[in-house]
Amino acid sequence: MNLYLNLETYPEVPGVLRQLKAPGLTTAIVSNGTPHTLSTAVEGAKLTGGLDAILSVGVVGAYKLHPGVYQLAVDRLGIPARVIAFQSSNAWDAYAASAYGMRVVWCNRYRQRPERLPGKPDAVIHSLNELPALLL
Repeated sequence: MNLYLNLETYPEVPGVLRQLKAPGLTTAIVSNGTPHTLSTAVEGAKLTGGLDAILSVGVVGAYKLHPGVYQLAVDRLGIPARVIAFQSSNAWDAYAASAYGMRVVWCNRYRQRPERLPGKPDAVIHSLNELPALLL
């Protein structure tokens, strides 16, 4: 578990966060990690300034796919689900956010076959470098 505290980001992440924040978009992480683990990992990756919120499921008392996790983002960010662009590399997480009413971008870095889940993401990208063009 200590390895999670020192995760490296994909190289494009800091630049993409800067691009998204420049016009005033709000950025956040919603994760199954604990608040301590998430804050330590974000600080270690030097992403603190690129994020407006770090949201842990610990506040909800349930893990993702529970709707309360996605409602946490709505409540903390103060915006409706339909205007949240939710990115995930996990198809199950993308599906749950979509079912909750968020716009979903699946970052399919390794070009995996889609999982056999109902629904589909609004967009599929292979690198976060593609994200600003979709959102701005």
